[in-house]
Amino acid sequence: MLLSLLVALWSLHPIHVSVTEIEHNEKNRSLEIISRIFIDDLELSVRRQTGNETLDLLNPGNGLTTDQLVKDYLKEHLQISVDGKPARINYLAHELDDAAIVCYLEIEGVKKLKKVDVMNSVIQETHADQSNLVHVTYLSVIRSLRLTRERPSGSLEFDKPNP
Repeated sequence: MLLSLLVALWSLHPIHVSVTEIEHNEKNRSLEIISRIFIDDLELSVRRQTGNETLDLLNPGNGLTTDQLVKDYLKEHLQISVDGKPARINYLAHELDDAAIVCYLEIEGVKKLKKVDVMNSVIQETHADQSNLVHVTYLSVIRSLRLTRERPSGSLEFDKPNP
């Protein structure tokens, strides 16, 4: 009985969350980024951005590609600075994982870092309760942020001892 109630409540109040993992690759001197976003939420946001209310994100047609639409969307809604300098994020590819789209990105030329500033406003224009979780791994230390509409940006420092 309780399980049925929880399932019913879950379907009435879906969760709006994305998870972005940023990991320093010392060998390649880069930040490797994997961002997982619910496809239906991303599609609503891309529709809003493009003004095309009937757009099918996975089969856009009209010469558009999913990669280009996602790349353009993320360019506006995911920005990263490394040690105070804005970084150029390279969109590499995407793949589907059940109800999520997994986006692969990279920032090249990162030998070391002390501070990472992240602005992640993904889906926040569509869902007020959207939370974007960001996990950054550097030299086996993991630091995390929860970014919301009220606070879409945050900073993580790696030159201080882990609390």
